[in-house]
Amino acid sequence: MSKHKHKRKSNSTKTSQKFSHHILNILRKKPNHSFTFPQVVKKLEEKDLLKPRADQKERNKVIRTLGDLTKKKKLIQHKSGAFQFNDISNVFSGEIDMTNQGDAYVIVEDLHTDIFIPQKHLNTAFHKDIVEVYVEDLKPHGRKSKGEVTKILKRNKTKFVGKIEIDQRFAFVVIQDPKMYTDFFIDKSDINGAKNGELVLIEMTKWQSGKDSPNGKVIEVLGTPGEHNTEMHAILAQYDLPEKFPKEVEDFANNIDTDITPKDIKARRDMRSDLTFTIDPASAKDFDDALSFKVLDNGFYEVGIHIADVSHYLEKDSILDEEAYSRATSIYLVDRVVPMLPEVLSNDACSLNPNEDKLTFSAVFTLDKNAKIINQWFGRTVIHSDYRMAYEEAQYVIDTEDNTIDESVSLTQKTYQVKTELKEAILKLDNLAKKMRAKRFKNGAISFDKIEVNFKLAEDNEPEGVYFKTSKDANKLIEEFMLLANKKVSEFIGKQGKNKSTPKTFVYRCHDEPSEDRLQALDNIIGKFGYQLNFKSQKTLSQSLNKLLKDVEGKNEQNLVDTLAIRTMSKAYYSTQNIGHYGLAFPYYSHFTSPIRRYPDVMAHRLLQHYLDGKPSENATVYEEKCKHCSAMENLATNAERDSIKFMQVKFMQKHEGEIFTGVISGVTDFGMFVELIENKCEGMIRLRDLPGDYYIFDADNYEVVGKKTGQSYRLGDEIEVRVKKADLIKRNLDFEVV
Repeated sequence: MSKHKHKRKSNSTKTSQKFSHHILNILRKKPNHSFTFPQVVKKLEEKDLLKPRADQKERNKVIRTLGDLTKKKKLIQHKSGAFQFNDISNVFSGEIDMTNQGDAYVIVEDLHTDIFIPQKHLNTAFHKDIVEVYVEDLKPHGRKSKGEVTKILKRNKTKFVGKIEIDQRFAFVVIQDPKMYTDFFIDKSDINGAKNGELVLIEMTKWQSGKDSPNGKVIEVLGTPGEHNTEMHAILAQYDLPEKFPKEVEDFANNIDTDITPKDIKARRDMRSDLTFTIDPASAKDFDDALSFKVLDNGFYEVGIHIADVSHYLEKDSILDEEAYSRATSIYLVDRVVPMLPEVLSNDACSLNPNEDKLTFSAVFTLDKNAKIINQWFGRTVIHSDYRMAYEEAQYVIDTEDNTIDESVSLTQKTYQVKTELKEAILKLDNLAKKMRAKRFKNGAISFDKIEVNFKLAEDNEPEGVYFKTSKDANKLIEEFMLLANKKVSEFIGKQGKNKSTPKTFVYRCHDEPSEDRLQALDNIIGKFGYQLNFKSQKTLSQSLNKLLKDVEGKNEQNLVDTLAIRTMSKAYYSTQNIGHYGLAFPYYSHFTSPIRRYPDVMAHRLLQHYLDGKPSENATVYEEKCKHCSAMENLATNAERDSIKFMQVKFMQKHEGEIFTGVISGVTDFGMFVELIENKCEGMIRLRDLPGDYYIFDADNYEVVGKKTGQSYRLGDEIEVRVKKADLIKRNLDFEVV
């Protein structure tokens, strides 16, 4: 079980934690005995945790640790000054991480091991609840400590989606989530008109002591299981995500004055005469970024990165702002977008549509021919987009250096001429982007080129096929200039407060270094294939990771290495406490370029303007709470998006039951193997009990399962032939069997 790591810990913090762990172990062995400070020092010396005749600095470290443990009530200090183990020190708090088998682990930040909780000791705790847990016998690092939940500190959620089963006198709801280990009892008076077998959204009301199941009530009937709209609605409801805007919010948005006045223009830098254009997916309905380009008299290039000025229309603390903050992000399901902002803003006023004046927040750079920044400027602007291009059209210009766009890549499905000025701008920006990208990787950025899976949907949302989208030069052109704006805006704010006692509060996009345990596990595996990571520095590590990903291309072990390398990475999050972005190798990074679909970008715009106006730093505590909320909502949206993809995969594979495919083992657990089909990227499960001819044992260290008698093994990354055994749309499960 991996722990969630939010902040990079200093060496002193790690050393202090190590001392705490060992001092507690020493005193725990004799809970009825008290130890003086010299006795504690002697015990540490005997265990080689402290050098004999340690200097005062080391002894002070022990004193501080004893004092800290006493404050935390893990130790008792008697009037004599001696310290004694306090039984309360075996009580920890953390987050419940349920397994699909009904047991759980509690993830405790300060421990070197997670605590195993058998189902009988969960005491009504659910997945991701924050709980207090008592551990009778805390095992050392690497061994399983067992505990019991003693208190629910905070419920993760109280609303759940499931199928209702109605009897004559009562009803039960079977929850869809595989990590839910109990059904809910529903009184007949609380079924809210639901019919037997329908999907419903329920709310937990109580769980009486001694009862096998909690009580709940139906708060919404979602529809018939398996139906497309029902399942999409259920996915949103499962994560307590909104589907529609409240009427009062829609009314507020529709009454916003979106006209651009002469006063608005006068207060901004007017860049309407500069060549400006957008490059987006052909299906895009909102455009929150545009580029402008011109060649200066001195031969340098002026590139403007223009972002929709959402904060101009989104009045702070209004009901619309509160709704946008509550959502924090747009949600992209396979068949629909649930926007953060109402359509009047997202698709109209704030969208940088062609041939319209628009209010923007811009980062404008003067670059030389080597993409070196000569000058930079940040502020509010007004622009006029001259062209809207699709990625395919821009890519055609880059590939052919031709002005004529043919029908196969045309946004309008017609052959047309690209004006020379636009063609030259795209080619020059592509050249600059490639130079910036090369510098980024030289500085230690990591290259993960993800393949995006999309479904071809019929009008009734039936999946007709699967296609893959890869990032080409046109995508990378936009990406590099968006990265440049994000990086330089955060650097502009961050460096202003670097040498001050109170740095300026800002919203950073943080990405921590991978954990040493994960990197070491990766190094151990790739060592079997003759590869090696370089741990000398952060830069050499990143460079060796990039070299590894390039070296395995086309080789049998590529699937295994690619999968493990991605899993070593930490999860990105928002915070006012900047630690840099490891994956991009940027010491400062923020999200500034998508305020139509991300609330952190709105906060970044407001804070930047606040500081450009010369105002003092905003309250960091307030913004840190907002950052945590946005990170949490981003995680929920990501889970919902994955669930919608999984549903569509199962729906698509229903037509292929009984057929044979080649797949790659994408995950190995103690109960089965996940296999991703090469042809369409659909992922299913082969249960260990269904593997023929032997009893298979899970080997966690080598990411494989091994036959007890035959020694036959299946390892992460192996290619295997599978047959589609069953596609269960209700459970959203794909079951495979080995051919």
